[in-house]
Amino acid sequence: MLRPPLSNPGRVLRGLMSQGTVVVPGVYDAITARLAERAGFSAAYLSGGALTNSRLGAPDIALLTQDEMVGTAARCCQAAHIPILADADTGFGDVWNVTRTVLAAEAAGLAGIHIEDQQMPKRCGHLDGKAIVPTAEMSQKIRAGVEAKARPDFMLIARTDARSVEGLEAAIERGKAFVDAGADAVFPEGLESEHEFETFRAAVPGPLLANMTEFGKTLLIPATAFESIGYEMVIFPVTALRVAVKAVADWYSFLAANGTQEGFLDRMVTRKELYDVVGYEEYEKSDAAWSGL
Repeated sequence: MLRPPLSNPGRVLRGLMSQGTVVVPGVYDAITARLAERAGFSAAYLSGGALTNSRLGAPDIALLTQDEMVGTAARCCQAAHIPILADADTGFGDVWNVTRTVLAAEAAGLAGIHIEDQQMPKRCGHLDGKAIVPTAEMSQKIRAGVEAKARPDFMLIARTDARSVEGLEAAIERGKAFVDAGADAVFPEGLESEHEFETFRAAVPGPLLANMTEFGKTLLIPATAFESIGYEMVIFPVTALRVAVKAVADWYSFLAANGTQEGFLDRMVTRKELYDVVGYEEYEKSDAAWSGL
């Protein structure tokens, strides 16, 4: 049922991190956030790539606006009462844009955001041809974002794409610099092996976030391995969208070929199951209570 967001989701997420590696599935709208919560996950991740793909039907090339991200985040935070992290691209601009992004993200009910050190136009973290801003420029954004926080527990996570541009050692040096600038966690994008994740962990202090996206530069590593390495969070950003796109594409092909949904019903949720997901009964109870019947 729609409710106000958690009062201090950043604190909740930090508490989870203190207990071990948090497995964080990617969501891209309110119903996927609700499904993640119902599946028993303790946190969720609003993927900029999945949101751009689903909302705009476009690639992840910084077309998404701050308002579009924050608006979707607010709806997710009202639908699912678990801490939600969100992808804030490069902060949607310069240092003052980062300030506005942090203010808006906190107001939406998010537990935190990550900003990255790519130059515009940015590209998906697992594609070639990226360029990164100077370390000092990114550090300035981090300091501005930290200063903008209304709650100290809100997490400002610094993502670096340096691994595929300048190599692992450069990514490590940036990670250290971002921690020094006040980042609450570091997100090394595009690492290519478990050994690289271990090396980064050994060199960079503070909480770390790993990205387990499919079909990219990073091999698939189970969450249990990250637990042993010492990463606090592992996100699975676009998996749910990929599953959904495949399922919907299969349905459209079936309908085009057959002109009916007969024979496809076992591949969808029933009306009762969908009503259960969205909490229809809770709304009916509230209607009855408010009407005095």
